[in-house]
Amino acid sequence: MSTFPAGTFTPAPGRGSLGRMLRTHARVEASLTLRHGEQVLLTLLIPLALLIGLSLLDILPAAQLGSTSKVDWITPRILALAVMSSAFTGQAIALGFDRRYGVLKRLSATALPRWLLVAGRLIAALVVVVLQSVIIGVVAAFLGWSPSLPGLASAVLLLVLGTLAFGALGVLLGGALRAEAVLALANIVWFALLLAGGILLAPSSLPSGLARVVELLPSGALAEGMRTALVDGAFAPGPLLVLAVWAVLAGALASRTTKLT
Repeated sequence: MSTFPAGTFTPAPGRGSLGRMLRTHARVEASLTLRHGEQVLLTLLIPLALLIGLSLLDILPAAQLGSTSKVDWITPRILALAVMSSAFTGQAIALGFDRRYGVLKRLSATALPRWLLVAGRLIAALVVVVLQSVIIGVVAAFLGWSPSLPGLASAVLLLVLGTLAFGALGVLLGGALRAEAVLALANIVWFALLLAGGILLAPSSLPSGLARVVELLPSGALAEGMRTALVDGAFAPGPLLVLAVWAVLAGALASRTTKLT
């Protein structure tokens, strides 16, 4: 049986490289997120409104602030909120509706491995978080924010781990329930964690037992870790460990429960 020499047919059929597919998939997911009005409202406009309002108005309890200025206290927590908004709520809702409309089913019929579908979404979430962090940081700087420079490296690591943890939780939720249920539950969880999950209320202002529970939540761990890094300029191993555990457990569970339709 004769065979054709290599290069006879151009372009040569075959699957593209994994790196190229991952970059393309992540770029498409990030562009879809940034072009979606509701996503921009959730991931950027609401955090910016809270940042400006809570920095300029006398709403935060003085006992929570201590000797820290309002903008220095609230900015790390708004960064944590931005991560939760994009990596968890936004990803869960987008995945839920992608499943409803058969997007994942069609993508699974291509050469994209299932792990690459998830990885592309997480990288897209990281891209969005980077843009969020830059914009929020610039606005906060205009409001007088002065972060502790020694804690910047720790803050970056917290943002990455927080994105992975919340992204895995978003895939877990969006990949298991119907789109309508995902939409309702993702928003309920977002409000609950905002108000009682360690973002607007510091664990130190809560009863000791409840404070410990809040510190073990991904929202509380990320908010407190960001405060430790950007206000105190210290390394935060506890929050990093909590976020890593959430990322591993949620990712492992999501890989077993995510449905294509």
